[in-house]
Amino acid sequence: MWTSCWNICVIALLLPLGVIASPIPKRSLQTPTDFEVIIIGGGPAGLSALSGLARVRRTALLIDSGEYRNGATRHAHDIIGSDGVTPAYFRAAARDQISLYPTVSMQNGTIVDIQKINDTSFMVTDATGKAYTSQKIVLATGIKDLVPTTPGLPENWSKGIYWCPWCDGYEHRDQPMGLLSTIDQIPGMVEEISTLNNDLIAFVNGSMTPAVLQALGAKQPDWEQMLATYNVQVDNRTITAIERTQDGAVVASAVDKAEYDKFIIHLDDGTAVERGVFFTSFPHTQRSGLGAALGVTIVDGKLFSNFTTGMRTNLPGVYAVGDANSDGSTNVPHAMWSGKRAAVDIHSEFFSNAGSLRRPVRIYGW
Repeated sequence: MWTSCWNICVIALLLPLGVIASPIPKRSLQTPTDFEVIIIGGGPAGLSALSGLARVRRTALLIDSGEYRNGATRHAHDIIGSDGVTPAYFRAAARDQISLYPTVSMQNGTIVDIQKINDTSFMVTDATGKAYTSQKIVLATGIKDLVPTTPGLPENWSKGIYWCPWCDGYEHRDQPMGLLSTIDQIPGMVEEISTLNNDLIAFVNGSMTPAVLQALGAKQPDWEQMLATYNVQVDNRTITAIERTQDGAVVASAVDKAEYDKFIIHLDDGTAVERGVFFTSFPHTQRSGLGAALGVTIVDGKLFSNFTTGMRTNLPGVYAVGDANSDGSTNVPHAMWSGKRAAVDIHSEFFSNAGSLRRPVRIYGW
């Protein structure tokens, strides 16, 4: 939900984290810590959380490992006001803007450990052994796709071979498409892509075993009819390699932003098929084990996070935002929303815990 209490104005994001804000003014805290909040991860979710905290002058440190799920993607899309910028530019511009706020700072580094000191404070340690303390932790650590090692697939990942139709599909509309996944994932993929591409071949790589087909039939009895309705061909042969023959970064339209990649998919019987683009559905995993090690509950491979309570995890003082959390969505606009949602809740909770005699602030729209 995009609410009236805040407007997202994002421009773009990836300067090496050399952009560091001015020194943070110390403030009186219940439990003395270096910062009120430490954010781990510098993608859209982490930066959004930092921006939200900066706007209300909370002290916060963002530590970024420089690893991003969309790091290899040519352009970021479906981000109002920033459609088509590179992920690197998106991050760089965001950092540049946030660096103007004096109570927050950013730095490069990889956090290797988080320890709970007591009921109100945590200590994080980076790979160099340097430690920082805070009262709240925001885990914006992301996920990583488990891309098969088939020759040509990892090398071309995110460039004409993508996982998100909203992020990359429009630039490859009306092109011959290959679907890469197991057969049980194909019906759902066709639903997502049906308005963008209609020349579809599902390369299911030998996954049509009796057990898988039985389970698919029990879950979706009409799956074969559905694929026939959309003229989807299913190829169960084993893929031996994917070869790029044309680069959509070079062969592209400046007018309508179309990117014209071309690939040859080599099969185990010695034959080959040409496709212009691939839509994939591969498993993914947590990029970092920090949340699980700290004790955050894992739900279907994700960090438990309750969006109705401000992205809080099962651990008091710990929040999980962006792709890493369990709220069921993985895209840039949603990541930014979750980061801001956590920032609002953190600010509100600090106010409540301070025991202020002032009239409580009602935070609208959440």
